[in-house]
Amino acid sequence: MKRLWILCLTVLPLFAANILQEAIDKAKPGSLLELPAGVYKGNIVINKPLIIDGKDQKAIIEGDGNGTVVRINSSYVTLKNLTIRHSGAQHERVDAGVALKKLKHVKILHCKLLDVLFGIDLQEASHCTISYNYITSKPFSLGLRGDAIRLWYSNDNVLDHNHVYKSRDFVVWYSNGNLIKKNLGEYCRYSLHFMYTGKNMVEDNVYKHNSVGIFFMYSQDTIATGNVVENSLGTTGLGIGLKDASNFTIKNNTIIYCARGIYADRSPFQPDTFNYIENNKLLYNSEAVHFHSLSISNIFKNNVIKGNIENVINDSYNTKVEKNTWDGNYWDDYQGFDKNHDGIGDTPHVEKYYADKMWLFNPSVKFFYGSPIITIINFLAKLAPISEPVILAVDKHPKTKIGDKF
Repeated sequence: MKRLWILCLTVLPLFAANILQEAIDKAKPGSLLELPAGVYKGNIVINKPLIIDGKDQKAIIEGDGNGTVVRINSSYVTLKNLTIRHSGAQHERVDAGVALKKLKHVKILHCKLLDVLFGIDLQEASHCTISYNYITSKPFSLGLRGDAIRLWYSNDNVLDHNHVYKSRDFVVWYSNGNLIKKNLGEYCRYSLHFMYTGKNMVEDNVYKHNSVGIFFMYSQDTIATGNVVENSLGTTGLGIGLKDASNFTIKNNTIIYCARGIYADRSPFQPDTFNYIENNKLLYNSEAVHFHSLSISNIFKNNVIKGNIENVINDSYNTKVEKNTWDGNYWDDYQGFDKNHDGIGDTPHVEKYYADKMWLFNPSVKFFYGSPIITIINFLAKLAPISEPVILAVDKHPKTKIGDKF
């Protein structure tokens, strides 16, 4: 094993020479630089394989408020146990805590990124590991913050156990084969946002108090499993969204207390493909499932749909939403019987559009939602319908039992 050159730096005031950059420039490739506690000048550039270890995040690399604090231009670099702070605030330059470009096998581990516009920016970076980091943006309004983690044409990376707090988005654009696992995102806009991606894995993440939990756009061949999305509220609030998304598996997720649970817009998009939405818990949302535009060939199986104000919504005319497949789901408002006690209803569960959903095509009517007059109109529509109600979903084998914890 190659022996590493170890350099311990003496702490100097911020106005002193940039001894960290000097040490990086003098170090041999593959060296280990151990930083004692203290503050070091940032805006550094790493052009060779190195390991920089800050020991318990007490070594602080501080930028001057302009540009990026740490720029990595070499493969096989590791940053760990550092506090990195005070980047610039220019979006057009993508001022970041750490920026990686055109490289592979970089690791950023157990670092704390504070007061940075963008957190970690990966451009054309592959086989990197971004793990156990805490990232928060500058104290700007939500739309003016930078992205906590940003992938651009970056493939086959592992991003796990990161805590993102009060940043803007965690974005994955034009990037394939990434594993995003066990991250925590709080008080952001898009806690996880994909565009033009494929074959990514999204596992066991927790997203709370964001505008949007997970949104997949113009993407395909991806699995999202074991995630928890809570309290995505407001006019844009949703748990998991699919926009022009094909061949997805959305499985074993919990979506709770959101404005919309699962949102499907023209998904699946590619012909002869399906989206599989299975074993999810859609609990206490304003809307459990919301369809927009032409969204058919979605298969909903074995989901728990409980405590939602509306179970199924379709806000578009003549989009054949009934062609989605529903089977074996639990509906808390199922009105049938289970005479043989096998846990399956004797008659199908049918979701219909009655008078009380007039607001779907005329949002101003929603002001009266739940009022006595709408309740009476809805009752009369069911008792003596003037026209046939619109069918939204038919589940031929609805479950009548679920576990005690629900």
